[in-house]
Amino acid sequence: MSLTRDKAVLRAVGRAIHHYKMISDGDRIAVGLSGGKDSLALMWALHERLSRIPIHYSLLAVYIDLGFEGDPAHLVEDYCKKMGYRLQVEHTDYGRQGHSEKNRENPCFLCSRLRRKRLFELAHELGCNKLALGHHMDDIIETLFLNMCYSGQISTMVPSQPFFKGKLTVIRPLAFLDEPKINRFAEDHRFPEFKNPCPTARISKRNEIKKMLNTLYQTNKKIKGNIFRSMSNVKLDYLLGVCGLLYVVNCISMSLT
Repeated sequence: MSLTRDKAVLRAVGRAIHHYKMISDGDRIAVGLSGGKDSLALMWALHERLSRIPIHYSLLAVYIDLGFEGDPAHLVEDYCKKMGYRLQVEHTDYGRQGHSEKNRENPCFLCSRLRRKRLFELAHELGCNKLALGHHMDDIIETLFLNMCYSGQISTMVPSQPFFKGKLTVIRPLAFLDEPKINRFAEDHRFPEFKNPCPTARISKRNEIKKMLNTLYQTNKKIKGNIFRSMSNVKLDYLLGVCGLLYVVNCISMSLT
């Protein structure tokens, strides 16, 4: 186990939490536990921080069983019990709905939409005001390219996003960590590998974007960081929609003078 790596992960998580003001004293945080390395790293970091910081918050892991054959829900329960994490398991048929004959064209969209909706509902039912998700830097970048390529819009996940007039806030404390760092951290801690039973997990549009970006990253190690920083350095005057809007506003202003 690398103490240096632990400190680096905790420092990056702490920096994201501080920068985006993600957590306050007394928060009740539901943590979306998927069983993957990212969410396990997130749960570990949020739990570990409690012994090191002057504020207190409570954590409750939430796992959505999507109804696929071979879902590792019971293995996740055993792991959380061993680690001393509180866990709420919700059994659903969202995976089967998403992969039904009526929805063969885009199974991932429906499945993820249903899962996200239920996570919101559970956070509310459990009295939580924050929902922490294990999305990291690579997820944020990939979502940007997914939305540009397949939705025709420039948008992505944001590290802290309020919903329902501020009653629930989705936070992503791994925003400043990329996937390779999390993978090395997971290996250090020997996180269990829970097999993803989704039949389309390896052939999704996100995986296509990931492969494309990884090819790009190999040409220049600065590209990933530059793409991530660019989302906080938007030149609105040089976007087509904004230029068009500014032109209309200027024309209206001139006609009124």
